[in-house]
Amino acid sequence: MSDLRDLYQEVIFDHYKKPRNCHAMADANHVAHGHNRLCGDQLTVYLHVEGDVIQDVSFEGTGCAISTASASLMTDALKGKKLDEAAHLFEEFHHLVTHDDATPDDDLGKLEVLAGVREYPARVKCATLAWHTMQAALKDRAAPVTTE
Repeated sequence: MSDLRDLYQEVIFDHYKKPRNCHAMADANHVAHGHNRLCGDQLTVYLHVEGDVIQDVSFEGTGCAISTASASLMTDALKGKKLDEAAHLFEEFHHLVTHDDATPDDDLGKLEVLAGVREYPARVKCATLAWHTMQAALKDRAAPVTTE
């Protein structure tokens, strides 16, 4: 189990140090801002949606390793997904990081590496900030998302 935990930590650290899709998106048609006051994480999520498909997704901002890695992994997971698939991923991910008895759904892929945050309730807010911000972007909410 220790080897698996080490691998998960490596993936999280890699996505923190070299986040994927970390840039503003000029042609985004959905944007939202998120802030986790407890940890100081701040990010903006950009989505380009055509029909019911997320064609592109990116983020920018500053945050802790968990927040940044979660945003990076989320953007990788959502590209090319239909909106209902994105909603399903959100539900599965949220369940994974908030329930002790959760078992990873095969659809989660690499997102499974964040399952350990459920052992640290304050870190769940870090891991879910990008996801809540993505949902706000899809709903065109103007007010910043907070994890309070």
